[in-house]
Amino acid sequence: LNLAADCNAILKALQPIFQEQGVTETIHNWEDHGYLATYIKKNGSFANLRIHPHGLVLVDLQSYNDHTKGREEVDQLLNKVEERMKELFHGNIKKVKRLPAILRGGVIDRYWPTADGRLVEYDIDEVVYDEDSPFQNIKILHSKQFGNILILSGDVNLAESDLAYTQAIMGSGKEDYTGKEVLILGGGDGGILYEIVKLKPKMVTMVEISFASNIDQMVIDGCKKYMRKTCGDVLDNLKGECYQVLIEDCIPVLKRYAKEGRMFDYVINDLTAVPISTSPEEDSTWEFLRLILDLSMKVLKQDGKYFTQ
Repeated sequence: LNLAADCNAILKALQPIFQEQGVTETIHNWEDHGYLATYIKKNGSFANLRIHPHGLVLVDLQSYNDHTKGREEVDQLLNKVEERMKELFHGNIKKVKRLPAILRGGVIDRYWPTADGRLVEYDIDEVVYDEDSPFQNIKILHSKQFGNILILSGDVNLAESDLAYTQAIMGSGKEDYTGKEVLILGGGDGGILYEIVKLKPKMVTMVEISFASNIDQMVIDGCKKYMRKTCGDVLDNLKGECYQVLIEDCIPVLKRYAKEGRMFDYVINDLTAVPISTSPEEDSTWEFLRLILDLSMKVLKQDGKYFTQ
């Protein structure tokens, strides 16, 4: 509302709308903190009406009913609440915001948080692959919009529709990989490897990581079967004419390459997302990224290029 809320007036105006549903009503009143009213139906559905004195009015509905009729009943109830509030406050309503329903306990989980804490609902209609490796949970879910999506321990990694990501981390089509030595760190979905192999490099070495919460052999196994639009056939064998895939901890491999004097024209770091925190802590993800960057520089030719997210 644009003004302070008359909590008692709002409660009395909205009570009949809920009471006609045949509910049990409970009212809580905190002098300076407004009202909380709960309305419970015999079938277990309930509504919370929270009225804050400063003008915020919240209505939360929970219903054990995913049928069209149930959703229509919820919409009708919310429409009545909105109409009654407009009658009561005329032009003093600042904003009305209605959020879509969250489906809890569904057979298929459609809600996956982003790295920076935002909740995204995908149009997921099938669990294609769901296995636990010694290091993490591996899921491949099908989305009508994005195709199959790789999710590692709850973190959305890549979808079949994400060719733009792969192209961007390779240099957006501006790089000439012909006859070049390329080192890929991570990239277990096979997308980067598949696209670079097409460009006639001398040799591509993809070093998988086999600890913590990143890629492992089971990820490769799942992707080569269910993410073929992304990886093509490059994961069918760990060695090809111009590439090899090492299922090893990338840090000892980088140290070994540096000691041997092995040098690359390109190093592509696809290991992990950049952390959100700006405060480095000991043993933090920032320290991991710094270590990878330092080791990568030791195996990168003087005129080489380093790409990452």
